[in-house]
Amino acid sequence: MNELNFNNKTFSLISNSENGKVNTETIFEFKQDGNLVTADYYGGTIRYGKIIAVLNHRQLNMLYQCATTNKELKAGKAIAEISFTQNEKIKLKLNWEWLDNKNEKGTSEYLEN
Repeated sequence: MNELNFNNKTFSLISNSENGKVNTETIFEFKQDGNLVTADYYGGTIRYGKIIAVLNHRQLNMLYQCATTNKELKAGKAIAEISFTQNEKIKLKLNWEWLDNKNEKGTSEYLEN
């Protein structure tokens, strides 16, 4: 079993639901302290975003918020399933939900750079 270490790793989007805000120009910069995982993200449609997550085995339980380039403020939650590619890169598959009055849901995938 691979040891999970997100510290100083960057991730990029592979795919996203249509109602997601992140695009392929968005970069995620992760840090880790024990089972606490955080990330700053920016680029593309995201002016600035922040993730706080708790690592539990092969899952990240996440809360996130962002300011978009369209001056929207968005917040959501997600469960990220963690796997590894053949070349040992971390892959995240998120089931996410916006925390607004519409509660839109979606999926997205990210790969370690």
